[in-house]
Amino acid sequence: MQWPLIKNLPNEFHFRFTKYAPVAAVISGLAIIATIAVLFLQGLNLGTDFAGGNVLEVETPTAANLDTLRAQMNQFGAEDTGVQTFGSPRDVIIKFKLDESHQTNDGVEAIKTKLSAAIPGIAFKRTEVVGPKVSAELLRSGFLALGAALVLMLIYIWIRFPSGLQFGSGAVIAVLHDVALTVGMMAFLQIEFTMTSIAALLTVIGYSMNEKVITFDRLRENLRKFRKTPLADIINLSENERLSRTIITGSTAVLALAGMLFLGGPALFPLVFAMVFGILIGTYSSIYVALPIILIWGVNRNDPDAEVVDLGGFKGGKKPKDMP
Repeated sequence: MQWPLIKNLPNEFHFRFTKYAPVAAVISGLAIIATIAVLFLQGLNLGTDFAGGNVLEVETPTAANLDTLRAQMNQFGAEDTGVQTFGSPRDVIIKFKLDESHQTNDGVEAIKTKLSAAIPGIAFKRTEVVGPKVSAELLRSGFLALGAALVLMLIYIWIRFPSGLQFGSGAVIAVLHDVALTVGMMAFLQIEFTMTSIAALLTVIGYSMNEKVITFDRLRENLRKFRKTPLADIINLSENERLSRTIITGSTAVLALAGMLFLGGPALFPLVFAMVFGILIGTYSSIYVALPIILIWGVNRNDPDAEVVDLGGFKGGKKPKDMP
C-alpha cells in the first residue's frame, strides 16, 4: 500500500530550473548579506556552553512555576537567567550568569542556599560552572570542527568526481551557503546557540553534502550519455528526473523532525530547528547554488567512453521516446 501523496506524484516533471538561476542567485546573495549584517549587529545568542555561566539542574517538590523561579533568581543576583522544564514539570534546568567577582563555586553555592530557603524540598541534581576561557575554547573548537568537516567533504567530492574541481567547489560553496544561512537564521531569531547547535550544523553538512552527491551523480550519468546536448538542458533533465526522489526524501526528513520541533520543548528546539531549516535550505542549494556553479564553470565533455546521443536540447516539454 502506497502513501497517497507519493502515489499521486507525477511520473515526469518538466521544470526549467536554470531559467530561474539568476533570480535565485540574487536571493541567495541578499540572504548572505543579511546574515553578515545580523551577525555583526546582533550576534549569536550564545548559550552557557560558549558564553560562560552556570547550570543548575533541579527537581522541585511540585510543578515548577517558571516565571516565579526566574524572578527569584534575579532577586538572588543572577543575570541572563534562563529557566526551562525538561521531562516532567518538576524537572527544571536553570542557566544563569554571575558577575566576575561571584563567578566561583562559592557564588553558585550561595544561589543554591537561597533557592533552598525559597523553595523547601528542592533537590539539586547537577551543578556546572563554565568559565569564560573554557567557553571561548569550546566555541573555537566547535567552528574548527565545522571547518574540518567542510575540508574533508571537499576532498571526498574531489575523489568521487575526479573529472574536475568544479564539482567539489560547487558542493562546498553550496554547503557553506547552507551553514551560513542556518547560523544567520538562528542569530536573527535569537535561538540559543550551544554545543548541540554545532552537532545540528554537522548534521546539516552531512545531509546537504549527500544531496549534492546524488545531484552530481545523476548529472554525470546524463553528461556521459548525452554529449551533444547543451549543459543547461542536461541540468534541467537531471533535476527533473530526480525531483520526485528529492520531494519524498526531504518531506520525510522534515516530517520526522516536526514532532520534536513542536512537541520537544525548549530544550530540543534549537537542535531540531537548525536541522529542519538546514534540510530545507540544503535541498534548495543543491539546485540553485551547486548546479549553477557547474553551469558557469563548465565540464569536460570529451569522455571517450561516453555514448554520443544528440537530443536537440531539453526544452521543458515531453522527453523524446529514446530518452531514459
